[in-house]
Amino acid sequence: WPHRFSAVPALPMNPVRRQPRTSSLVKLAELGIAAPQVVGHRLTRMATAGPVLSRRDQREFAEMVWEKQRAFTQAYMGMLSAALVFQQRCWLSMLTGRMPSLNNAAQQMFSRALTPVHRKATSNARRLGKIAHR
Repeated sequence: WPHRFSAVPALPMNPVRRQPRTSSLVKLAELGIAAPQVVGHRLTRMATAGPVLSRRDQREFAEMVWEKQRAFTQAYMGMLSAALVFQQRCWLSMLTGRMPSLNNAAQQMFSRALTPVHRKATSNARRLGKIAHR
């Protein structure tokens, strides 16, 4: 019986530490807080800008449009790639007989779609919050 215990693999001395991923629920809550802050800041800025915009305001207002297009394009592409991976796994399941989890695939698609939008909204909230406190 002692030989059974020697087959237990040893733990590595320096395990790789991964950064904890933020759950989709936390990202969604943060997005729900950051988006109204950004909208409020930008609406206030539009209201106080007057009819002639400064260079800084022109850049900010133009960037508003482009950043949304970039974030939602990235979200769409992330969701599409996760859907394609799931589709490939479904095809492979015909050979193996093991169907992939639809729940995991849906969570992966949602996470991939949410991440770029969350990243941009929270970074805008931090950046615009710093500007407001100057």
